[in-house]
Amino acid sequence: MSETDRSRPVGTERQRDIVAAALRILISEGPAAVTMRRVAAELGIQAPSLYKHVTDKGVVEELLQQHAMAEFGVALRSGGRAPRDVAAAYRSWALQNPHLYEFAVRRPMRHDAIGATEQFAAEPLIEAVGGDRDRALALLGLAHGLVDLELNDHFPRGTDIDAIWRAGVDAMAADRSSTPT
Repeated sequence: MSETDRSRPVGTERQRDIVAAALRILISEGPAAVTMRRVAAELGIQAPSLYKHVTDKGVVEELLQQHAMAEFGVALRSGGRAPRDVAAAYRSWALQNPHLYEFAVRRPMRHDAIGATEQFAAEPLIEAVGGDRDRALALLGLAHGLVDLELNDHFPRGTDIDAIWRAGVDAMAADRSSTPT
């Protein structure tokens, strides 16, 4: 499966139309605005007609999460492969796309619906730390926590957030194989 295939949204053509409509609402108004009625109205149809293509709002949310994870994976590949580069791409994408970020990493992961896209999004983090999945998850946790603090304006005024990112990423990415235990 190619990188393009793994980052491409799944589903039928009509489901992709539904996701596109839901995305427009999500990006402009936030997650709470994504309702079946709003999506149907965006498509110019009645809400009951949506149920011919998706069984419920959960399916729409699964498709949104899959789309968000695909975009996230593409964004993580946009810079270099070094830990700081991947972390910078993570931060940049999350801050520029807070509502998509919400679906990508702040909601329960719908592993079955996302399928190969989950691995597609994870690969740059894993590669950035030399293939060590535990360190990749630690880097993910650090990045998620720092982004969450930044998105919610929880850093004290005057904080050098860039310095915090550098220190955190460098600590997480450091090669510990030569460190005595």
